[in-house]
Amino acid sequence: MANINRTLTDARIERYLSHLREQERSPATIQKYAHDLKALSRWLMGEPATKAALLEWKQRLSESHAPATVNAMLTAVNGCFRFLGWKELPVKLLRLQKNLFLEESRELTRQEYVRLVSTAQCRGEQQLSLVIQTLCATGIRVSELRFITMEALHRGRAEVSNKGKRRIVFLPEKLRRLLRSFAKAQKITAGAVFVTRTGQPLNRSNIWRSMKALCGAAGVAAQKVFPHNLRHLFARIFYSMEKDLSRLADILGHSSVNTTRIYTAESGAVHARQMERMGLIVT
Repeated sequence: MANINRTLTDARIERYLSHLREQERSPATIQKYAHDLKALSRWLMGEPATKAALLEWKQRLSESHAPATVNAMLTAVNGCFRFLGWKELPVKLLRLQKNLFLEESRELTRQEYVRLVSTAQCRGEQQLSLVIQTLCATGIRVSELRFITMEALHRGRAEVSNKGKRRIVFLPEKLRRLLRSFAKAQKITAGAVFVTRTGQPLNRSNIWRSMKALCGAAGVAAQKVFPHNLRHLFARIFYSMEKDLSRLADILGHSSVNTTRIYTAESGAVHARQMERMGLIVT
């Protein structure tokens, strides 16, 4: 065992990434794992991976990154080590205290969402306005935007395939009318509704950059503005109306309602107001 070469080479990383592709992991996940594994490889500087080195890397990461980020990176490298058969190398994740409430500084409100949409419209960025509304009105992931096609608009529903699972996403009639009008103006008759100038589907980085550019004019804090926060806003509003966690999990494409609970968390300020309204102080 001591003579096994445990150098984390590019070839070994690529073998693991190929395995993830065969497991039908999402392109975003594979890209993230590749980034994290190459970060470790650079840090090791060609030296073999050892438990001591990994514990030191974990400590360095803990000093400069948020705990959730550290755990995400450790998950990537632990999975690779297990795939390579280096079963003695994986290290334990950091223990995190469950946060019961959203950080208000990162919670996008309905009012802020409306300001983002209105600002995009005022700036003549109709596509961006409709992208934001589509993500928020359906709860889809930004990577699933490519399934919003002309064919889906005609059917009134999109068939979304992600992480090896398929689900149906219904499209509100008002949204369908807006998207049909937009597609007609852009001379889009088939395929994805939201495309770049070269005809390729918009990707996460395109949308993220465009949304960030709205922040100042819309008066919304930049840390609140990213595509996935629109999915969280959809989940919170849906749950406030329906109070059906299992149904929401199905709509969002979650395998576990425990994941969905994260999406429905409210801010501490909301919780505090609810406690005030309970009226249980009587003296």
